[in-house]
Amino acid sequence: MKIVQRQGNSYRIPGNLDEFQQELYLHLIDWKRAHITTESGKYGQSTYDAILPDSCTANGQMPHIYPPIKSHLEAHREENPFRIHKFFYHMASSQVANINLFLPILHHPLVDQVLALVKPDFASLDWAELDNGYCLEYWGGNFSQAERGPLGDKSATAGTDADLAIAYRDREGKRCLWLIEHKLTEHKFTTCGGFRSKGRQPHHDCAKSLAAILANKSSCYYHDAKGFLYWVLTEKHQQFFPNHSGHERCPFQGGMNQLWRNQLLGLAIEDDTHSPFSRSTFSVVTHPNNSSLGTTIDTYQDLIAENPQFSVMTSAKLVAAAEQVGDSVLLEWAEWYRGLYKIERTSGRV
Repeated sequence: MKIVQRQGNSYRIPGNLDEFQQELYLHLIDWKRAHITTESGKYGQSTYDAILPDSCTANGQMPHIYPPIKSHLEAHREENPFRIHKFFYHMASSQVANINLFLPILHHPLVDQVLALVKPDFASLDWAELDNGYCLEYWGGNFSQAERGPLGDKSATAGTDADLAIAYRDREGKRCLWLIEHKLTEHKFTTCGGFRSKGRQPHHDCAKSLAAILANKSSCYYHDAKGFLYWVLTEKHQQFFPNHSGHERCPFQGGMNQLWRNQLLGLAIEDDTHSPFSRSTFSVVTHPNNSSLGTTIDTYQDLIAENPQFSVMTSAKLVAAAEQVGDSVLLEWAEWYRGLYKIERTSGRV
């Protein structure tokens, strides 16, 4: 923890933030002090100004959620009791930022116009699927009795989840699934837990290439010890990763692990004959000033030969799309979102 002094104000923040993170943290603290409380919160024994205090979070309060969508969020959690993240009550929570970004649009009558501006194949939200067309923290079995999910990795505390799933009809009338991973201030994507596991045995060899692992899947801890279906699905969809020969070691030890697993989740849904979705896409949504994820994204794009089933966009693009539609309710939300997350305006249309 470190203390930053600026314009007569004091800020207690983590000591390992880069320039972008620090600037956004200070802005979020200022917003919290102006709109919620000047009281700080605790993480362990340390006090941080970006964390909401217990007085603001007791009895299910969520003062950093956009007020008009709170009832929708509560109703969605009744249908889909997803896990609140450890740092949900942190002003820099990506889970909260994702909810604040998408739910005001998903529950607006002009949702189709907005999303069509940022996703070329989007025709209409499929209200009949998931919960009114969407699902937060989607793992493939949210509304069924499935236990381990289509990747075989789901448990009460772990597993592959997309931050958001949106059910929609494309321009050909097909039912499609759009998975979204939202990043606010994070430096990196989730890395491979199997590579770090204390349970690894000598034959769990992460130095092998993708092709070598497919030839002997038991060399991966996740496959051998956990029974996860990552490599079974990768083998089935080898054509999705055509440039794997450029990686001497397993490509999925680092940040591409999270991208790989989310992409596989969509492909597994496509494979499921009981699923209503004939096609899946996966997008990463980032804050426009968060450039730290670019290297991993570029490497993944190369691995998959820029397959159009994967894409990247900024939160600014979605906000600008909502503003372009011109509805007064959406304009009010866009102003609020820009103010909270320091999203600058740029000239031009989406």
